[in-house]
Amino acid sequence: MQILSVTGGAPLYGTVPIHGAKNSVLPILAAAVLCRSPCVLHNCPQIEDVDTALEILKCLGCRSERRGGSLFVDASGMDGCEIPVELAGKMRSSIVFLGPVLARRGKARLALPGGCPLGARPIDLHLMALRAMGAEVEMEGGHVCAKAQTLAPAKIALPFPSVGATENAMLAATGCTGCTEIWNAAREPEIVDLAGFLRSAGAEISGAGGGHITVCGGAPLHGMTYTVLPDRIETATYLCAAAACGGDVTLRQASAETCRPLIALLRESGCTIEERHDVLRISCAGRLKALERVTTGPYPGFPTDAQAPLMAALLRAEGRTEFVETIFENRLRHAEQLRKMGADIRVDGRKAVVTGVERLNGAELLAEDLRGGAALVIAALSAEGKSSVSGVKHIKRGYDRLEENLKSLGADIKTVEIS
Repeated sequence: MQILSVTGGAPLYGTVPIHGAKNSVLPILAAAVLCRSPCVLHNCPQIEDVDTALEILKCLGCRSERRGGSLFVDASGMDGCEIPVELAGKMRSSIVFLGPVLARRGKARLALPGGCPLGARPIDLHLMALRAMGAEVEMEGGHVCAKAQTLAPAKIALPFPSVGATENAMLAATGCTGCTEIWNAAREPEIVDLAGFLRSAGAEISGAGGGHITVCGGAPLHGMTYTVLPDRIETATYLCAAAACGGDVTLRQASAETCRPLIALLRESGCTIEERHDVLRISCAGRLKALERVTTGPYPGFPTDAQAPLMAALLRAEGRTEFVETIFENRLRHAEQLRKMGADIRVDGRKAVVTGVERLNGAELLAEDLRGGAALVIAALSAEGKSSVSGVKHIKRGYDRLEENLKSLGADIKTVEIS
């Protein structure tokens, strides 16, 4: 078993690159099954979730190859329609293959998706969207089974702006003739990126980034070369690490526009952040100031994926910060682990009140999900003494070269094999 051994207390200095967005490349890889000629994707992170998506493509009869940060995907020979439990169970995003596989093959069978244990994340909105387009969808022994001889355009009103349901609806609509409208659509930058990929492949899509998306589908999609946008959550993680530890860190190939809520809060807490083109520079000295309240919400609100890293950054801030989690009911699991380090955190349902302490102490920590794991690493970097973080598999699902990049900033962190 692997653990991360972290000796904290040192400020961070230096420059790190931001990789392509995990939450963008996964639906784009699913979208590639709609293309009848090869696609080339640049800026693709080397993480376990991407590896799982490539295994899914192979299972469906597609060919793929990685060359550094680029992926080559050829779905011209796709002949499969089933995603088995050993792949679907590895990540929640496997559900986004349902719409494009159904559109391409007329049927799809998918084991219920896995991923981080963040509480109930029902797929009912995904299924509602596909049913609105005429698909027959049933649950059979832990599998989602969908079929449709021909999908029909529809007006789909989502009760909640679900990112995954919006993506599935867009992808299925691209493969059916006629114009489909998606109301109360998710507005996340990753939705805009998916639409950009589909337009590059020949799809007609308008409104992405707003609450009303129109997809006029039916035209065959072709291959192309596309560059994935920078990962705003990886950006948030390094910004929060610098805020927690102090120092001066520059992030290259970053997008400030997609990180506005976090940048505003870090500036309010006392950090200096400079922006120029695709570069962000953060410098922090002394204790941060607590924030009155941080409430997660759909974009353009504060992202739920950045809640845990920001909480870790504010553990030693002067004053009290209230965190309100509105997306997932189990997204405060990291609080128990952070308390082992001396953090003062009170959790009540979906609320957590963090009162800053003078110092944190190293401890043995267990990562139980991806972003909570990143928060534990940040806290360990800012603590006095040595910490160990187990559950590294969760962190590797979403961060490319995290250990290597933190070392380049002066962090004392290494992977250790234990029996």
